[in-house]
Amino acid sequence: MRARRDAPWNRPVNVRRLAMVAILAAAGAAAAVSPAPAAGPDVAQFELANGMKVMVIPDHRTPVVTHMVWYQVGSADEQPGKSGIAHFLEHLMFKGTEKNAPGVFSAEVARLGGQENAFTSTDYTAYFQRVAKDHLKKVMAFEADRMTGLVLTDEVVLPERDVVLEERRMRTDNDPSARLGEAMQAATYVNHPYQHPIIGWEHEIKQLNREDALAFYRRYYAPNNAVLVVAGDVEPAQVKALAEETYGKVARADTPKRNRPQEPEPQVHRRLSLSDARVAQPVLQRSYLVPSYRTAKGNEADVLDVLAQILGGGQTGRLYRTLVVEKGLAAGAGAWYQGTAYDETRFGFSASPRPGVTLEQLEAALDEVIAKIAAEGPDELELARAKTRLTADAIYARDNQATLARIYGAAWATGVSVDQVNAWPDAVKGVTAEEVKAAAARYLVLRRAVTGYLTPAPQADAKPESKGPAEKRS
Repeated sequence: MRARRDAPWNRPVNVRRLAMVAILAAAGAAAAVSPAPAAGPDVAQFELANGMKVMVIPDHRTPVVTHMVWYQVGSADEQPGKSGIAHFLEHLMFKGTEKNAPGVFSAEVARLGGQENAFTSTDYTAYFQRVAKDHLKKVMAFEADRMTGLVLTDEVVLPERDVVLEERRMRTDNDPSARLGEAMQAATYVNHPYQHPIIGWEHEIKQLNREDALAFYRRYYAPNNAVLVVAGDVEPAQVKALAEETYGKVARADTPKRNRPQEPEPQVHRRLSLSDARVAQPVLQRSYLVPSYRTAKGNEADVLDVLAQILGGGQTGRLYRTLVVEKGLAAGAGAWYQGTAYDETRFGFSASPRPGVTLEQLEAALDEVIAKIAAEGPDELELARAKTRLTADAIYARDNQATLARIYGAAWATGVSVDQVNAWPDAVKGVTAEEVKAAAARYLVLRRAVTGYLTPAPQADAKPESKGPAEKRS
């Protein structure tokens, strides 16, 4: 089994840089192939008789295709006490089916010179392969097979559970920054299941078993809870025929609709601190509960995207210019908005102080920057620069077929409509300074915030590094 190149369960797709594309609406897709509006690439979209959605993004520059299957289920859909089961099942999906022994699918993709992997987030789980276009039918057949044919035994489940536990130790427990981030997310959500880490809590991972995995699999892994995205050197009619021949044979299931507990209106500023001898550089983190693209009213999400770019847009962002250049308090500073989420999401800041500057001093300066933009809004140059950067990034994203496939799938899985995404560039261009000012004043208030301090501690307080076996995939 090959090594994982990233940790997608800790890196959700962000609409901010990737939104200028057309996607399939989550409901109401036509049964016949039909082109998407011209605002994005020429995307075809249709639905199989069993309820599986399909999106095709033709790109004839190279004879390669990216094939992705997205399930509309993630860590926030887990039952209480079963945190980590979505990510655990992602691992187990590579353990073989009734038709194909463990490792056969991966070995065949490698033999064909292709690439493959999978990732889990709060709202979705996805599997992908990138192969020469002539092999598209083969990977579709393999993926359709493991949609229902997964075979699990304790001999494969229990060792893989140990792999997940080691992954957690390596990537979270032994990383002070990750531990603080996990704690801040848990503190942000007092009622919503986004409070649970995607990889799961250690004590609950230890209890996961074969029956848990199969129950989750049978409940959510169904064609009517999935979207197939194919980007590359293909035609829609070709993909439609192949999809009907492979995925079309899989029976639909009685998959439940999402019904998650929602967050109450935040009332209290929460503070966290973590000291660890392994911390080389103190860090100030702050996050606010804000609407996502799906939950926002009007153009609020577009405005928050622009606000994040104005404040955290690299060396031209207001935070960097104020805290790093003008005041000399920070070694670095940035802002982000995680707009691609099914439910309420987060808007955040991060900054590291220069030597001799305390986190308290840095936080006071950060508060001044936030208060100023909430009181005065951005200037014309900041606003124009943010809009230009956002729309340019979206255009650049269209140059990569794998990126497009990932954008489309993530948008579908988080309930973003085709019209909303197609209109995104114009929506960004239409954001006004007054709207940015109002969003900052409404959402960047301390009662909606969690503030975290990460600081060094005496070496004696450090926990020993894990010395378990090296992880092979995640």
